[in-house]
Amino acid sequence: MGTRPIRRQLASAQIVEIAFEARPLLPSLAAQRLGTENQPVILGDVSTSEVSTQRQRLDILRSELRRHNDLYYLDSTPEIADADYDALVREAAAIEGAHPDWITPDSPTQKVSGTASATFSAVAHRAPMMSLDNAMDLNELQAWGDRVARGLGLFGSDARYVCELKIDGLAISLRYENGYFVQAATRGDGKVGEDVTANVATIDTVPKSLGPHAPSVLEVRGEIYMPLAAFDELNKRQSASGNRLYVNPRNSAAGSLRQKDATITGSRQLAMWSYQLGETVGAPEFADHLETLTWLSSLGFPINPEIRPLTDLASVFAYCQHWQNHRHELEYEIDGVVVKLDQLAMREQLGVTSKAPKWAIAFKFPPEEKTTKLNDILVSIGRTGRATPFAVLEPVFVGGSTVGMSTLHNQDQVRIKDVRPGDTVIVRKAGDVIPEVVGPVLSERPAGLPEWHFPTICPCPVASTLVRMEGEADTRCVESTCPFQRDARIIYFGSRGAMDIEFLGEQTVYQLSEKGLINDAADLYSLTADMLSGLEKYGEISIMNLLTAIEASKQRPLVKLMVALGIKHLGPAAAESFADTFGSLDAVMAAPAEALAGVDGIGMVIAESVSRWFAQDVNRDMVERLRSAGVRFDVVERSNLAPTLLGKAVVVTGSLEGFSREGAEEAIKARGGKSPGSVSKKTTAVVVGNEPGASKLTKAQDLGVPILDEAGFVHLLETGALPEIAPQ
Repeated sequence: MGTRPIRRQLASAQIVEIAFEARPLLPSLAAQRLGTENQPVILGDVSTSEVSTQRQRLDILRSELRRHNDLYYLDSTPEIADADYDALVREAAAIEGAHPDWITPDSPTQKVSGTASATFSAVAHRAPMMSLDNAMDLNELQAWGDRVARGLGLFGSDARYVCELKIDGLAISLRYENGYFVQAATRGDGKVGEDVTANVATIDTVPKSLGPHAPSVLEVRGEIYMPLAAFDELNKRQSASGNRLYVNPRNSAAGSLRQKDATITGSRQLAMWSYQLGETVGAPEFADHLETLTWLSSLGFPINPEIRPLTDLASVFAYCQHWQNHRHELEYEIDGVVVKLDQLAMREQLGVTSKAPKWAIAFKFPPEEKTTKLNDILVSIGRTGRATPFAVLEPVFVGGSTVGMSTLHNQDQVRIKDVRPGDTVIVRKAGDVIPEVVGPVLSERPAGLPEWHFPTICPCPVASTLVRMEGEADTRCVESTCPFQRDARIIYFGSRGAMDIEFLGEQTVYQLSEKGLINDAADLYSLTADMLSGLEKYGEISIMNLLTAIEASKQRPLVKLMVALGIKHLGPAAAESFADTFGSLDAVMAAPAEALAGVDGIGMVIAESVSRWFAQDVNRDMVERLRSAGVRFDVVERSNLAPTLLGKAVVVTGSLEGFSREGAEEAIKARGGKSPGSVSKKTTAVVVGNEPGASKLTKAQDLGVPILDEAGFVHLLETGALPEIAPQ
C-alpha cells in the first residue's frame, strides 16, 4: 500500500467538474452511522409498519442531532460538516411535518442548537439568543419572502431588507453597564450561556468602554471569529512544534474562546463583528435596524463593511450570489448571508417561533467541507523528482465538483495531520482551489488502524531510492532516468505557461513515451504522421492538429522557451529578465553565473541553478537538438509603447469591459509597470472593475492607495499620471 505504480499519478489533484446539484437528503457518513443509506423516508399515505419505521427513524435522528450539537458547541470537535448536519435537521423536520403530533418541545428542530458548558459559570440571557432558519436556494428564499409578506398583510409590499455576511464563528453577547464592559456570554442553548468575560476582554476589537453617551445598560450581540491570517499563523506554530494542525478557523475560534487561561485566548488574535442589540436601558429609540448599527458604530463597535440595505428579494438574491462567488476574497470565513427585515415595527408584528425569528433567515452557501473515506495514500513523482503524497478518496461532491483525489503536500503534512488509509476524513474545496484533506475524524477511526509511512522506494519502474535532503521538506527521486520524471518534464514543456503546444495532453505524452517515440522534449519535433498513426484515438485530423501545434511552438518567445526547460528556481519573471538582458538563449548559456546574477531581480540562487543546468551534457544535448529542429532561440517580444508605468505597481481587481484580466496585466507590463496580485504601500493605484475583490478594495482604502475606474486606468496607461480626481 502506498507505492503501487498507478499510471502517471497526478501533477495536481484530480477534480471531475459537474454542474451544481441539490444536496442529498442524507449524507454518506451519517447514513453509515444510522444504517439507513438505502432507506429513504416516504411521507404521505403509509402503512402501520412504515409509520413505526419513521418514528424509529425520527428518534435516531434526534439522538444523533443532540450528540452532534454537543460535539460542535461544547467540544469544538465536530464529526460531520455543516452541510451534513443541516441535512439531518431537514430530514427530521420533514418527518415531523408529516406527523405534527410527534413534535415535542425538546426536539432539536424546535430548540436553539447548543448547550452551556459546565467548565464556565452559567449566564442566563435576559432576552433569548435565537438561531436562524435556513434557505438553501432561491426557491426557499422566495418562500420565506412570501411568508413575510403574508404575515405583514397590507404592509408586506413596504418591506425593506438588510443583508449581512454570515460570519463563520461563535455567537456572543456583550453586556455594558454605565458605559463599561462587564460581561460576555456565549449563546449556549439560547437561554443559558457560558461566562467567558475574561477571555473576551483579551480581544482587541471588543470595546472596553463606550464613553459618556452610553446608556446605563447595553447588550450587544455579535460573532467572534478568527481571521484567516491569524488561523494561518496558528497552524504555522503548530507545524513548527510538530503538533496536529487545526481544522478550520471556526473551530479554532471556539476552542480559543473556551480556554481556561485567558492569555492563550489573547494570543489567538480573535476579532468580532457586531450585528444586533439585546437588552437596553436608556438607549435611543430606533425605527429600523440600520439605525441601530450606525449608532453602535458611533460607540466604537465594529460593524461589517459589507452590510447592505436592499428593497426587493431579487436584489437580495443577487447579493447572496455575489458573495457566494467572492467569499474567498475576504480576510475571514463566511458560510452564507443573513437576510433581515429592516423595519423594527414589522419585526415586532411578525414575531418568532420557539427557536428562530420569523423576520430573518440565513441563506446558506453550498458546502465546501464534506466527510468521506480515505481509501489509500499514494505518491506521485514530478518533473524535478519531487515525491508528492496524495489521497485516493471515496468520491464526494464538495465545493461544486466531485472530488476523488487530493494532494497531501509532503511527508511532514501527512505526519502532522495523521491521516491513514481507512480513515473517515474531512475534505475541503474552497472555490476553484485544489481540494484538501483537512484531517481525520478520529472518533470514526477503526481500532488498530496503522499509521501511514512515507515510502522509501520510487513507484516508477526503475524503483530508485527516495531521498530527503537535510533541511528540505520535500522527498525526491534522484534517479535521472526515472520515467515518471521524464514524462512530467515533457508535459510541462508543452503546457500553456511554457511552449503552449495545443493537443499535447498528458495521455498523449504517456502513449508516446510507452511506445518509445519520445525520451525528452526535443523528440517532440521529430514526430511524424506515421509515428502518430499507432496512437489510440488518434485519427488523421488529430494527427495533423498535433503536428501543426508542435510546428507553431518553434516560434515561441525566448521567455516561454526558458520556462519550458524546467530549470529549478527559474520562473517567468526571471526568464523575462534574462530575455530582456541577453536577447538569446545562446547568450544566456555563455554567461557565467556572476553575469547572470547581475541581472536586475536575479540573485545567485537562480544564477547558479541556471548555470549548473546548462553545464550538464544531457541538457546541452537536448538544447542542440531543439536548435536543429528549428526552435527559435532569439524571439524577444519588446514593446514599442512608451514606458509610462516604469517603476509603478498597478493592481487590477474585478472585470473590465475593454480588457481581459490577462490583457490588463499585459498592458501594464508592456509600459514597464508591474501587476502584483496584492495591495501594499508601494502600490501606485488599484483599478476597480465589476465585482472587485473586497479585500483588495478595503486594503487600498485603508492604505490611501488611489482607486481608479476603467477610464482612469486608460488615462494612467497613456500618460503615466493619475487622473486629477480618482473615483473612490
